[in-house]
Amino acid sequence: MPPLATTVLLLALSNVFMTFAWYGHLKNLSAKPWVIAALLSWGIALFEYLLQVPANRIGYQVASAAQLKILQECITLVIFVPFALFYLKEPLKWDYLWAGLCLLGAVFFIFRDKLLA
Repeated sequence: MPPLATTVLLLALSNVFMTFAWYGHLKNLSAKPWVIAALLSWGIALFEYLLQVPANRIGYQVASAAQLKILQECITLVIFVPFALFYLKEPLKWDYLWAGLCLLGAVFFIFRDKLLA
């Protein structure tokens, strides 16, 4: 598998763990003390890092750190929106579309050398 494809796959998987670590406690542990949520989130985040660190090392072979960061932000939105809608039961907002369009602009500018080559 090409390095960029491997990177995207690993970052997407790591982002699922990250999203649960950062926001999953809002639904399941809201009645528990915050320290319980923090410790559980820290445990979940370990799995995120076990995927994210190799993803960035692989990706850095073919992309800059800035490109990897923008890629991660796009993946975050792709993972977070369904999570917010289906898991947290938050309403769909136009702001998700506008944020996505802004990220597409960021993708264009950060990858334009590769896109226009």
